[in-house]
Amino acid sequence: MSRHRASWTLLAALGGCVPEGAPAASGLSAPTEHPVAEPWSEHVHFVGRHRRIEPGQVRYGWPGTGFTARFSGTRLEIRLDDQARYHAVIVDGELMKPLETRPGVRSYEVVHGLPKGEHEVTVLRRTEGHLGPTTLLQVSADGPLLPVAEPGARLEVIGDSITAGYGNEGRSRRCRYSPETQNLLRSYAALAARATGAELSAVAWSGKGVVSNYGGDRTEVMPSIYERSVPTEPDSRWDFSVAADVVLVNLGTNDFSTEDDPSAEEFVTGYVELLAHVRRVHGDVPILTTVAPMLGDEERGVAESYIDQAIALRQQAGDGGISRIDLHVDAEGHGCDWHPSAATHEAMAERLEPLLREALR
Repeated sequence: MSRHRASWTLLAALGGCVPEGAPAASGLSAPTEHPVAEPWSEHVHFVGRHRRIEPGQVRYGWPGTGFTARFSGTRLEIRLDDQARYHAVIVDGELMKPLETRPGVRSYEVVHGLPKGEHEVTVLRRTEGHLGPTTLLQVSADGPLLPVAEPGARLEVIGDSITAGYGNEGRSRRCRYSPETQNLLRSYAALAARATGAELSAVAWSGKGVVSNYGGDRTEVMPSIYERSVPTEPDSRWDFSVAADVVLVNLGTNDFSTEDDPSAEEFVTGYVELLAHVRRVHGDVPILTTVAPMLGDEERGVAESYIDQAIALRQQAGDGGISRIDLHVDAEGHGCDWHPSAATHEAMAERLEPLLREALR
């Protein structure tokens, strides 16, 4: 069993239950205020893209976004206005029962009953942006909030439903998408990032393509929304003040989802522009590209040849830091709507992990 398989066994094993003897987590609660000299938002670490609306109010929506808080105490509570429905909760490195939310401003007790002392709690969206944003209004504990260490490395992945973990916890290809069946933390990118000690920022939206979305739709393709800090808010812009250490692009599946495929010129031009955009905002970091694993052999071959052409054009322009990697694996069962199952994501992560380690060196 690989390291990432072992470290994430709890994702499958918990089955929505807290292990016996573990601290309780994830329930509605009245808020407990603990005054600090600065707004609480200055005392937590935000994971992924986010938008500061005003002091003490932060909004996010990409899958896997959220925050980490360190504190000295026994319990942590948050106040949200949320559409995401499900958030992963990690307490001192241990995955807990997910936090289930409802729309509207509500307070939730994330964890209680911890031993007195310092603890670290991470809360991340399991679901993607089309459900609507999460507005975080308060993080409070029964003790002071403490500084959170910066991640050792950062991985940004630009993708579609595959990267977003669409339906990966579904029982068969016949089930339809629902928030309950999507878990970003069990996606290939999240598993490989965890195995290599990198913090993941997933810029992923189901159905998006490079020049054509699923079914031939050409509105708001991924490059046109790539800079958004909140995916459903066109006026939001991420500042890229902290660059990723590696960027992975897994796009192209939806471009070739119907018979009306884009021409080589359309796709290659769009892909070149996306790669150039990534290079401008992230600087001189390795950029990995792939298209996996849902296309058939013939369509995948076409998409890969177009991606290779785009990389060659970027290399001619002096950008030698881009490569294509192969993450295609045979399906190990299916999630909803023929999407990769959790087991297939694990197999993809095993292929990605050594390549990511090499890129992070």
